[in-house]
Amino acid sequence: MAALKARLESYAPISEATWQRLRALCTTRTLAKGETLYATGERPTSFAFVYRGLFRVYALDTDGREYNKNFFDEGMFPGSMAALLTETPSQFAFEALEASEVLLIDFAAYRQLLFQSQDLMVFQIAYLEKNWLLAKDAREVEIIQENATQRYQRFLTDFADMSERIPQYHIASHLGITPTQLSRIRKKLN
Repeated sequence: MAALKARLESYAPISEATWQRLRALCTTRTLAKGETLYATGERPTSFAFVYRGLFRVYALDTDGREYNKNFFDEGMFPGSMAALLTETPSQFAFEALEASEVLLIDFAAYRQLLFQSQDLMVFQIAYLEKNWLLAKDAREVEIIQENATQRYQRFLTDFADMSERIPQYHIASHLGITPTQLSRIRKKLN
């Protein structure tokens, strides 16, 4: 819980009253490597805070091929926000890439608390600006304007803390290239 509080306060101060109410919305879950946190087609009721571990978020195309959208490690908040907000099944799956521990945060109760607590609202705005709006814009520019080598170099910068923990074929999928192409890029850069 201390890690969650520290992460929240890295964006905005949280009052003790808000913190105590937020703590009550959390439950812990341990996942083995390869276990699914949230499944495609599932209607989620929570989002998570990663205390320990690493997750990938991926979608399947009509032929069953996987495309990695994002990665989440310690201190991050994985969850299918579009599905939570619209109360519809998720289009994405969230898989543990290593043994992991998370705090599950009840979304409906969180939203209720969010609208009652100015300090939590300030956190939410700061978090969304940095991790969704700015990151989404950068990702869209990256896909359109950068070649595969540039995208890989950006990945190494953006995911520096976890790039060695992610299997190369998952990185290739995230970059929109084949594992063979990534191997050639890595060889050329080394």
